[in-house]
Amino acid sequence: MDKHPWDHHSDQPYPLRDRAYKKQMKRRHRKDLVKLFIASLCVFPIAVVHFFFNRKAEIKHLDKSFFGLCVNLDKGEEQFRLLDELGCETVQFRVFLSDFEQRKEEYLAFVKRCQGRHLLITLVQDPAAIDDVQRLRVTLEQVFSAFEGLCGEYQVGNTINRTKWGFFSVRQYLDFYEVAQALKADKYPGLTLVGPSVIDFEYHYLIRAMFTRTQVRFDKVSSLLYVDRRGAPENTQLGIFDTLNKIRLLHSICRLSPKSSERILLTEVNWPLSGTAPWAPTSETECVSEDDYARFLLRYHLLIIASGKVETVYWHQLIAPGYGLIDNRDGIRYRTAFKAYQVMLSRLSGAEKLSYTQDNGWHTLRFVQQRCEGRVVWSESAQLPVRKLIKPAEKAFDMFGQPADGDLQVGVNPVYLVQSV
Repeated sequence: MDKHPWDHHSDQPYPLRDRAYKKQMKRRHRKDLVKLFIASLCVFPIAVVHFFFNRKAEIKHLDKSFFGLCVNLDKGEEQFRLLDELGCETVQFRVFLSDFEQRKEEYLAFVKRCQGRHLLITLVQDPAAIDDVQRLRVTLEQVFSAFEGLCGEYQVGNTINRTKWGFFSVRQYLDFYEVAQALKADKYPGLTLVGPSVIDFEYHYLIRAMFTRTQVRFDKVSSLLYVDRRGAPENTQLGIFDTLNKIRLLHSICRLSPKSSERILLTEVNWPLSGTAPWAPTSETECVSEDDYARFLLRYHLLIIASGKVETVYWHQLIAPGYGLIDNRDGIRYRTAFKAYQVMLSRLSGAEKLSYTQDNGWHTLRFVQQRCEGRVVWSESAQLPVRKLIKPAEKAFDMFGQPADGDLQVGVNPVYLVQSV
């Protein structure tokens, strides 16, 4: 019996159904909970103090690789046409260690189709072989050898703080990661290894992974920073931690850690869509409308840009009925978020001279791109007509790229205000 069955609707494992197995594994790894508690107790207060001195954003040139999309082997060739239509040059896709030997040629063909784009491969752990070091090493060597010269960046493991994915302690993950790191040192020194792949705002797991005596080193730090359960990305958790402050705290932890660089990748984020069960990855309570999905997508990216501390955001994913830019249940249906994402890339990819301000719930991101000076303006709740905000030399465009007249309401839907320079 498969202890970790896969849900092909939501592209994730089902919650563990074998309670006896779950209890057995948690008992086996309960000592690591003590280390997790001690590490968090020691590091978290220092990280919070550092966070309060780490809030100034230094927004550099926004590289074209900032905007990334997750694609899937089983979603087909259509994805590449859609990527071209969007103008997206950065992609991530999953390689499952459990079936790599059987599907090696399919994976290889897919990787070759990704050439010309920046590629991150996520190595999804095989729960049945996590503790089998010899088997893991053989499989990882097969992967690195097959993709040598085609991909140089790997996220090692996925969602380490959810037992349904196979890990029952951070130490178990660190042992897993060390196998990949040893292979890199022995045979593939040019690889970039990314981890520890903690999902949600559960930084105690991150701290346990990044303050450890084991000889791990994360070339880049990956976080699956979902904020969907809070609603809008500006909403807070624990009083002060909105999306922007969560990133600042994450960066503080990275700066304090002796095990990582300060290069951060957000390797998975989305909002689940209402009325899409069983394809939605959460319950209907957390789901949002397609309109909210589009505006939250844009505002999330704008806030991450404003932080100045993230290298790439990977939206999960291009095609998925429950949470993607495209609904493929009945052919290819473009969601409104597809256009919002396309316009965001065209307006902001490669932008320079970025700055961000926030005043009484109104947010402004300023930028210069392709001889145009612009602002993206939005509000968390209030609304004003464009004519109240626009300058004489500026032109207004809504979040879908359409020219806007003075009566367009600027509020929860961001508006681009641009002028030639």
